[in-house]
Amino acid sequence: MNASTTPSRQSNYFLVLLAGVVHATSFAPDPLPLQALPFVQLVTLAVLFACSLNASSTRQALLQAWIFGVGNFATGLYWLYISMHDFGNLHPALAVLAVALLAAVLAFFIVAAIWLIRLLQPRRGRPWLQALLLATITASVWTLFEWLRGSLLTGFPWLNIAYAHVDGFFAGWAAILGSYAISWSAAFCAAALSLLTPSQMQKKSPAVALLVSLFIGAASLYWQQVEWAKAEGSPMLVRLVQGNVPQSQKFDPQYLLDGIRTYQHMSALPPKEPGAEPQIIVLPETVVPVMQYLIPEQEWQVWIDIAKRQNATLILGVPMSDPNNPSYYTNSLITIGPDTTAKEIQQRQTMQYNKYHLVPFGEFVPQGFRWFIDMMQIPLGEFARGDTRQRNFSLNNLLIAPNICYEDVFGEEIIRAVQPADQDNGANLLINSSNLAWFGDSWALRQHLQISRVRSMETARPMLRATNTGATAAIDHTGAILAMVTPNQRAILDVEIQGMSGLTPYVRWGNTPIIVFSLLVCALAGAGRLLRRRPTQD
Repeated sequence: MNASTTPSRQSNYFLVLLAGVVHATSFAPDPLPLQALPFVQLVTLAVLFACSLNASSTRQALLQAWIFGVGNFATGLYWLYISMHDFGNLHPALAVLAVALLAAVLAFFIVAAIWLIRLLQPRRGRPWLQALLLATITASVWTLFEWLRGSLLTGFPWLNIAYAHVDGFFAGWAAILGSYAISWSAAFCAAALSLLTPSQMQKKSPAVALLVSLFIGAASLYWQQVEWAKAEGSPMLVRLVQGNVPQSQKFDPQYLLDGIRTYQHMSALPPKEPGAEPQIIVLPETVVPVMQYLIPEQEWQVWIDIAKRQNATLILGVPMSDPNNPSYYTNSLITIGPDTTAKEIQQRQTMQYNKYHLVPFGEFVPQGFRWFIDMMQIPLGEFARGDTRQRNFSLNNLLIAPNICYEDVFGEEIIRAVQPADQDNGANLLINSSNLAWFGDSWALRQHLQISRVRSMETARPMLRATNTGATAAIDHTGAILAMVTPNQRAILDVEIQGMSGLTPYVRWGNTPIIVFSLLVCALAGAGRLLRRRPTQD
């Protein structure tokens, strides 16, 4: 018996590993075309669900889930190796081990999801009802664990399956219930597809579940046609600057000033045609990579003179600190206008946004991991956090909400700046300022672009992305890419953008509805299981 079943088990382990690896390719285009991403994600996740349902034991199902997860996260996050080895000078073996360990830990979220799905799966009732309930339970459990992965500790929602569906049938749910609603829809569809195996079709009829998937997709297409926002003010011209400063030189004292000069030169370039002068010039994160008070006034005057000549407002990244308390510093974006003075910049008196959601191992050291950071040669420190809700930049009769680096991975945090508050009436436009040069020419650049597109869909706000190496792009309020420059090249992008006003349901409600619904489904399924186990009374 064991000899006959071992080859089948081994083939299933290889199948789920392959599915996990291919699943990781669905979060950004290249090598796969953009249109293929949603279908690849659904099919590969369906393979995992089918194998876990057909597994001969829970132990086998959980091992398959872990193998799938390791393949998915190790492949999808391989670019972390680049930052640790190429720029952190960590030994190649240790860098590979670090990525593998992270993938192994993240895979346990998938393991826990599969365990709970198997525990709660319906075992009685008509075949079509069993299939429908199983797909509903699967989608709800999967969504809850995606949410937990994005919320526990500092949260890491990268590779949420929603980002494979930016151009898919389920994208319309972003404006209604956010990215986790897209995840729910995709997981439901994948669960329905997983029931098409012969062994499952003997016990469950997937036809109704597949029809419901089509209905969910049709409803999504309908929501995509709804205009959730209206134009606010007049369109304006914005310049996005991509300097492509090598990461190996960015913080090197020998080349630091060269990087700053590169961005000054590109910001000062004339418009591509007369009458098309940019009103706002957006530059990446840490364009000036040292504290503002360490920069001489004459250097800040160069930036001010650029703003005067261009008659524009500059938004640029710089670490900001109190000269009287240099141990307190923030990763910030500041504005420099024609009337700004160097003294105002040094004394932190310009409009300023301080990063709220800091990157572990990049902007702060998690407790107990100082030894790991000490093994690398990466310039970082213990940055302070900005306030949860900060005043948006008020420029050109618009309210602009900045965010830095991977802050836009957290949709529940981005909507705070769009919601009316005591500080202002909510943003009309989003700006993401990043430096992804840490990760070379990798999937990280394209994955982050897909994530930003979902934030625009959720909020019905345009998103301007200014990055050091890419992807520098302008995204409209529907998530469509208006214009983009080639990554890893020096380029400017002058683009017209329209601010928007009006609140989507997701901006009003956040993640609460989809999470509560998923919890309710799991609670009812759990209650049903307990009732089935209760002994009957004579």
